[in-house]
Formats: sequence, structure tokens, C-alpha cells
Amino acid sequence: MSSEFEPNVDIDQEQPFISHLLELRQRLLRSIFAILACFIVLIPFADIIYTTIAQPLLDHLPENSSMIAIDVATPFLTPFKLTLVLAIFITIPYSFYQIWAFVAPALYQHEKRLVVPLLLSSTFLFYLGIAFAYYVVFPLAFHFFVNTAPEGVAVMTDISRYLDFILTLFFAFGFAFEVPIATLILVWLDMVTPEQLSEKRAYVIVAAFVIGMFLTPPDIFSQTLLAVPMWLLFELGVFMARFIQPKTKSS
Repeated sequence: MSSEFEPNVDIDQEQPFISHLLELRQRLLRSIFAILACFIVLIPFADIIYTTIAQPLLDHLPENSSMIAIDVATPFLTPFKLTLVLAIFITIPYSFYQIWAFVAPALYQHEKRLVVPLLLSSTFLFYLGIAFAYYVVFPLAFHFFVNTAPEGVAVMTDISRYLDFILTLFFAFGFAFEVPIATLILVWLDMVTPEQLSEKRAYVIVAAFVIGMFLTPPDIFSQTLLAVPMWLLFELGVFMARFIQPKTKSS
């Protein structure tokens, strides 16, 4: 008799798992559709978008220099690639909302009150890092690169390689500006205390300059432009963590 009921038990256990997979699939499809819709809207402006992104370099190129396209299809594909990445960036808040809607039922009420501000602030800091790279770092970096070219060398960057370079920096600065969020999560999970983080301040400052050395041009000024914000954001994360620590311990 018991063997007859075992398959029913297995089916009952599998149904919630399957329903979660279906919901996850649905929310992933919504995010993909949002990206595609945004991409379709931006396609007519692909060339304008690329010109805008390339402007920090164009402003510092010598008078007789310009950007070039090595491959035949590059002038067509590169702006489209940039437009797709921009569509992903724009729809990040909606994608985060889909993630939130999927995991929210499994969270306690006090966890929900903390997760929502973390999602909003992490999105804002990611955008802030990208803006900082575009408006502050790019002009200084391209000025440095162009003016350090050997005499007789014409600076004419391939548009595809330029896109790869700036996307790398966009992601690097976007994630680097997530330092406060990482700090808050570590304290929230009770892996470390704000006091312990404060004691490691010297190591954090050194690490910030090391990261700046790898992500920016090889001059101390550009490295400082990344290291100092990372350090200040770390201090902000430590300060905010003091307010969530009692809630973490009490829960």
C-alpha cells in the first residue's frame, strides 16, 4: 500500500519546484522583452548614441586624426552593439524589480524593508559610477593617452576596440561604486561588524589605490579619481551599517 502512495508524494513535492521554475522563466522573459523593446526604440539613434559615447575621445584627438573601422561590418555592427548594451543599462531597474518580485515571498518583513532600499541604492550607485567614468575619467584618460603618443604616431582608434575599452571601464566603475552595498550586506549577514571594518580602513585605502592602478591610466591623478571615491563610499557604507546592525542581531 505504501508503495502506491509514494509517487503521489513525489508529485506533490515537485509541483512547488516546477511552479517556481515557471515563475522564474516568466520573469526572465519579461526582462528580455523589456530589453528588446528598449533596443528597438533606440535603434534609429544608434549612430547618434555612438557619437555621444565617443565624444570624450574625439575632443582630444589631433586635428587631422579620426576614429577608424578596420573590419567591413564594423561601422554597422558596433553602434548596434552599443545600443543593445545601453538598452540593458536602461532596463536594469525593471530587471531588478523582476528579481525582487521573485524572491520577495520568501523574505521576512524586516528583510523586505531592507532589500528594497538596497536595490534602489545599488541601481543609483551603478549609474553614478558610469556617469563618473564618462564625465570625469574619460576626458582625463584620453587626454593622457593622446598626449603621450610618440612623435610621428597618428592616434586613430578603431571604433570596435574603443567600444570594448569604454564598456570595460563602465562596468568597472559601475561595480566599484557598489562598495557601500557590499559593506552593508556583509554587516547584514553578520559576517563582519562596522567596528571591524573601521579597523581595516588602512587596508581598504591601499586596496582602493591598487584597484585604481589596474582600472585607470598609469598616472597617479587618474588612479586617485577612482581610489578616493571608493574609499569615501566605503566610509559611507560603514556609517550606514551601524544603523542596520542592531536589526540584524535582533533578528
